[in-house]
Amino acid sequence: MFSSFTTAEEPLWLFPKHDPQFLEKIIKEFKIHPVIAQILISRNFKNLDDIHDYLYAKLPDLHDPFLMSEMPKAVQRVTKAIQNQENILIYGDNDVDGMTGTALLTEFLQFLGANVFFYVSSRSMRRQSLVIEALEYAKKNECKLLITVDCGITAAAEIAQLSEHGVDVIITDHHEPTDTIPHCVATLNPKLVNNLYPNRDLTGVGVAFKLAHAITNTFIAEGKISPKKIDLKRYLDLVALGTISDMGSLLGENRILVSYGLRQLKKTKRIGLAKLISISEADLNDLSAYVIASKVAPRLNSLGRIDNPHKGVELLLIRNAALAEKMAIDLDLNNSERQKIEKLMITDVENMIQMNPEMLKNKAIVLTSEKWHPGIIAILSTRISKHYNRPAVMIAIDKDLGKGSLRSIHEFPLLPVLKQNSDLLLNFGGHDFAAGLTLKAENIDEFATNFIEYANSNLTDQDVIPKLNLDAEVKFEDLTFDLMESIKLLEPFGNENPPPILYSESKQIWPPKIVGKFHVKLYLEQDGGRMLEGMAFNRAQHIAKFRSKHQRLRVAFTPQINNHQGPSIQLHVREVQTIV
Repeated sequence: MFSSFTTAEEPLWLFPKHDPQFLEKIIKEFKIHPVIAQILISRNFKNLDDIHDYLYAKLPDLHDPFLMSEMPKAVQRVTKAIQNQENILIYGDNDVDGMTGTALLTEFLQFLGANVFFYVSSRSMRRQSLVIEALEYAKKNECKLLITVDCGITAAAEIAQLSEHGVDVIITDHHEPTDTIPHCVATLNPKLVNNLYPNRDLTGVGVAFKLAHAITNTFIAEGKISPKKIDLKRYLDLVALGTISDMGSLLGENRILVSYGLRQLKKTKRIGLAKLISISEADLNDLSAYVIASKVAPRLNSLGRIDNPHKGVELLLIRNAALAEKMAIDLDLNNSERQKIEKLMITDVENMIQMNPEMLKNKAIVLTSEKWHPGIIAILSTRISKHYNRPAVMIAIDKDLGKGSLRSIHEFPLLPVLKQNSDLLLNFGGHDFAAGLTLKAENIDEFATNFIEYANSNLTDQDVIPKLNLDAEVKFEDLTFDLMESIKLLEPFGNENPPPILYSESKQIWPPKIVGKFHVKLYLEQDGGRMLEGMAFNRAQHIAKFRSKHQRLRVAFTPQINNHQGPSIQLHVREVQTIV
């Protein structure tokens, strides 16, 4: 990826924090491997209670959904709709988070006997506004209640129009609110000001699950349903899929939801989802957040990017095996088409940066084109931001309109600069580190200039140097299967809970070799003792720096089990420093 880009800077190695006394307390309290204890210290855990919650939290530790202040109003209105047999419309966003949340509420409410329709808007530069699409569909199907999923918090004026036409609205969303909160029956969003809900990091499907959880608790308490009849765990596969796909934080409550959701995925009874996992060449018995994010989510997301996301919800709900297989195959072909478009756009971006290398002197990157597909720009803005450790904006232009996708680094929240430039934007929304916008083409240059100036003023040179956070120093003799088993305590890995990066000093006992054109295999030995192999993926162009036999290296890596020709421990090499 970005192989011909100007090489990003070498990362700054940030070495682990040391606290010998706390280390001993952790080892003694939890009887865990010293390397795991050191990783927890490096990850800023301050006390034993927090560590216990991280390592051993269970489903009963989920927060009470009624901590969302307007949850009682939402439950009351849904209950009324079910009792009166009113038609309910679930209106979801067009990414995997929106699709999974829409499928979850549709299936759950149907299980309770509700009349439910669902609608997922197609991604388009010039699509009609949420209110027009939703209102037309609601009127057509005589829906009196509309529940949004993963959208709606920034649509105050539009939702007011829905109310004027006799449609009640419940918003379930997790995006940052603007200054004007929509006036509706209830707004469920953990990011609302004065919100008492402890987990600000729920994704859209997580908020939808909380609504289902609250309705379930109410129905059980009122004797409307037996506790034995309903099992909310059956929906956690959808929660895990949506949370992982939306880069939700895998700490706290999200960690519990995803951990149990991955278990549910391995035994999922959703035929369409099982077919999708199979066609993604993923093993149902070896599913991880990484496999979901890298193999399954992109295929489902491709519908929202270049096709019809409605099909994604249908696939998650389908009960017909033959039809599920056909839909999964079509979806895989769709993903291949998305990859072709993406590859062309990558080449275009590479050429832009090669022809204008001075843009990298700025602390933000803004790129625009009339040739780009608006559904793909989010993928590339994410990769550019990660590669250069800078805020990145990609804007696809269609005649007089521009659609932008923004991604950022921890030191540069996006919403302040977007609010500051709101007079240039038709709309914007999202999070501090992932956002979207629409603007008139005539305003793009001014916005780009303002954005870059703001970044240059608010970021330091240190901020935009890539960082490599090291968790612990280890000896090769510590890298045992027992340690590998202990590392599983830290799973699931993902956003804000990455796999541990360890480091060791060693020397090369043989020259490295290129594997499969792009990768480098290293042969490393420590102090005349144990020898381990390391794989540096996509680093073949840097092999010259490793050529010397007996060269001493400081290697940052994540240990992995390689099952080729029997299980062995191999190092997934992240970075290498030469020790002079």
